[in-house]
Amino acid sequence: MGLKQEALATALDVSQTSISRWESGAHVPETQIQHDALACLASARTNDAALKRLVESASLCVHLVDEASHVCLAYSKRRAKDWNSTDRGLLGMSLWRFATEEIRLAESQLEDHGWWNDVVPMPKTVMTSEAVFPEIKISEGGMLWERIYLADGTPARLVTAIGANA
Repeated sequence: MGLKQEALATALDVSQTSISRWESGAHVPETQIQHDALACLASARTNDAALKRLVESASLCVHLVDEASHVCLAYSKRRAKDWNSTDRGLLGMSLWRFATEEIRLAESQLEDHGWWNDVVPMPKTVMTSEAVFPEIKISEGGMLWERIYLADGTPARLVTAIGANA
């Protein structure tokens, strides 16, 4: 997890265009700015470590994904058991390929419900069928989708099992 260009530009007191040039290799920042940028990036990761610990130690069946990529950022021991997975085996992996038809349909309807326009959209309840893959098992039942933000401003989705599979 890193910072968005705009957030890093603000932290370093430079333009977003400068950040873009650095990323593309068109320009190399001064040594001091390089050190400052690395400190900002390390700080963002540290801040999210507390959130990851909260998710991982939760007694509920819960996981956290990057809202855009669906990359798994953290999950509880109870979720690992529900998924029939190890405690860390799915971290860094996009979970989208395991989405059931119901999850895909719910995701496709988010825009119609203003999910992407609202900074903090209302939580959404989704019902899904069971799906079994070699890497993961999705249990039938309900889940609650809630948006939260990572330290760098990246939107993430906290997914909590509700009902029978909670």
